[in-house]
Amino acid sequence: MSTETITQENCAAGITSSAPWRVRTVTVLPNYCLSVTCNDGTTGIVDMSRLISSELAGIFSGVQDKKLFNQVRIELGALTWPNGADLDPVWVHEEMGKNKVWCVSG
Repeated sequence: MSTETITQENCAAGITSSAPWRVRTVTVLPNYCLSVTCNDGTTGIVDMSRLISSELAGIFSGVQDKKLFNQVRIELGALTWPNGADLDPVWVHEEMGKNKVWCVSG
């Protein structure tokens, strides 16, 4: 399986891309995990495996499809998927700052 690193600048008018909690890069890892770096250098792993298989997954159940999961992108500093699922970048930053590995659960 190949990994992909996405680096994206937020270029929309009026958007400040320097907020420390904004996601700067994301790399797709095996087993529904993401390696994430925020603007302030905070790094960590977001493990989505529990969430996407949970009965409470909601919109995240769609990213069980590996092709869709691998299409994660950065929009306005947040991790997003084409089906509309997204993770709050403040929450991502906070959880990675505490533990370096965030096991997201539903």
